[in-house]
Amino acid sequence: MRLSSARLDEIALDLVEPFETSFGVEKRRRFLLLRLESRDGLVGYGECVASTDPLYSSESNLSARDMLARHFLPGILGASDLSPEKFRATVARFRGNSMSKAAVETALVDLAAKERGVSVARFLGASRARIPVGVSVGIQPSVAALVRRVGEYLEDGYARVKLKVKPGWDDGPVGAVRRAYPDLDLWVDANQAYPPSAVGAIRSWAERHRVAQVEQPFPERAIRAHAKLARGAPFRVCLDESIVDPESLEDALDAGAVTSVNVKVGRVGGLLTGRSLAVRAARSGVPAWVGGMLESGIGRAHNVALAARPEMTLPGDLSASDRYYRQDLIERPFLLGPGSTLEVPKGPGIGVEVSERAIRRYRRSTKTFRPAR
Repeated sequence: MRLSSARLDEIALDLVEPFETSFGVEKRRRFLLLRLESRDGLVGYGECVASTDPLYSSESNLSARDMLARHFLPGILGASDLSPEKFRATVARFRGNSMSKAAVETALVDLAAKERGVSVARFLGASRARIPVGVSVGIQPSVAALVRRVGEYLEDGYARVKLKVKPGWDDGPVGAVRRAYPDLDLWVDANQAYPPSAVGAIRSWAERHRVAQVEQPFPERAIRAHAKLARGAPFRVCLDESIVDPESLEDALDAGAVTSVNVKVGRVGGLLTGRSLAVRAARSGVPAWVGGMLESGIGRAHNVALAARPEMTLPGDLSASDRYYRQDLIERPFLLGPGSTLEVPKGPGIGVEVSERAIRRYRRSTKTFRPAR
């Protein structure tokens, strides 16, 4: 595979409703979208999930744009024999920057799958036609509003609900949701909001309200605190921000700090690493699932393909398109189907038709890169 051009767009999409976590409130998502075109005329898309500010991770739109423009895009545009695997090996010398690496790698996977005439799911070794999904509910203005919002999602057909929590927004809101919906598959996610000393308090309300999974309550390097919470817990302890590569997963498994793994494509550097992490976790009997980063339909298509792998045994945070955006960047949005599922695209590559018209409407800047002569 050889490339004829790479185009980097900055996109701004308004969310259907504000999404609040312990990091803050997000009303509009600004992100980078990468379009690669091969010399054979095939096009592959990758989405960079870095945010405007480095809150979830150390990366931001600005840092990702710099790494892509100065290092990663010149490298792939000059390559005579390009593949996702070779790209991953070539950029391993650059520390971190997983989200910008993932933007390139996912676009290359899209291209490689199209070159073979198969879907990204098939390229990754997946065969499921539909995947189970759940919905993530941000912090709400009041407990009553939270209970009402959860009820609306249940009416829509979602079978699993994850609540964002933080100190001061945990026991009461989670308990209210549990009382309103006694049989709900209920998860919580703290995005590192608690100090390690909160192990006992979290265990108390999580057990009392029959929470099925507690995700990343402590800072990403607080492996001992997560292991202490996981020890003998009746709920799963899921790691998200702590798992950034195979080595961090090994450490967490050895420490007994993880009983569920959230695999986010951007956080771990791409689909291939995400697949390997899920396979490794499965060998230790730890279930995996695919998390989301408020992606457009383009990033969602990559996520859905990975979630079709057999190791992804828990429902992912891959809700239907209308959960996030009124107008997406793809022609046909992802729709919630029977049994709280999404359909896995079957067409070549990501299997969805990208709307260039929508991209032109919502982009705030664009730059095209070509091979050096």
